[in-house]
Amino acid sequence: MNERYLCARILIIASYGVMSMSLAGPFAPAAGQPSSTAIPFDSPAIAGWADSVVSLTRGPINIANPGLGVASFGTGANALGPAGTDTTKVVSLGDGGAITLQFQKPIRDDAGADLAVYENGFADNFIELAFVEVSSNGIDFFRFPAVSLTPTVAQVGAFGSLDPTDLDNLAGKYRVGFGTPFDLSTLANVSPLLDVFNVPFVRIVDVVGSVNPSFGTTDSQGRLINDPFPTAFASGGFDLDGVAALHVVPEAGTFAFSALVMGFAAALSLRRAIRR
Repeated sequence: MNERYLCARILIIASYGVMSMSLAGPFAPAAGQPSSTAIPFDSPAIAGWADSVVSLTRGPINIANPGLGVASFGTGANALGPAGTDTTKVVSLGDGGAITLQFQKPIRDDAGADLAVYENGFADNFIELAFVEVSSNGIDFFRFPAVSLTPTVAQVGAFGSLDPTDLDNLAGKYRVGFGTPFDLSTLANVSPLLDVFNVPFVRIVDVVGSVNPSFGTTDSQGRLINDPFPTAFASGGFDLDGVAALHVVPEAGTFAFSALVMGFAAALSLRRAIRR
């Protein structure tokens, strides 16, 4: 990570401390607080992690000044396997950059959240955001309906803060070590091209948090998303640590065995009923 950027962030956090954010918005609060939806990286609910990188497209470190070059910190491989608390084991996407990951065991819809995305935010309010998209065929991707209620009257600076309760369906909502959850049922009827019971591909797209409409990106309701900007460092943009699957498609053998057991149980129950 860019040393000046890292030192600056540490100094800011040391100066302000880990602020206890007032619950200004309607959405889930920071990790560790009541009603938080954060998924710890070591949660027993995790069934697997992304296995391979399909593509990685870096964005500029400052979309308003593309001559500065693109983000370069980390490699795509840093986003594979388990996330953790090492803030340097990430891949930085830059403004509007994207990475597509594949799961050997596809994610499937089930009760509650089905996947979680991990960033390296240093504290509950020092966070960076990204959109999350999923695909069943690796070609057609569908985005979770993100919502940002952060005011856009003034630009959040490179080391500015966000209130997690203003954010929904945006990766990076939680600090390092805690994943932002996403529920596939949200996209159940979005398109016949998406099978929410078979999702091998997940794409993470950096949010360009400029409040200048010439550069900034909008949420699902057309509002500009105010996010730390510009982050003109090698580690600019969203810093992806990992993507976890909470529910996966069972292996064929496991499914067949389960069906056999269920069938045997049903037959046994019927036989007992006839005897009575």
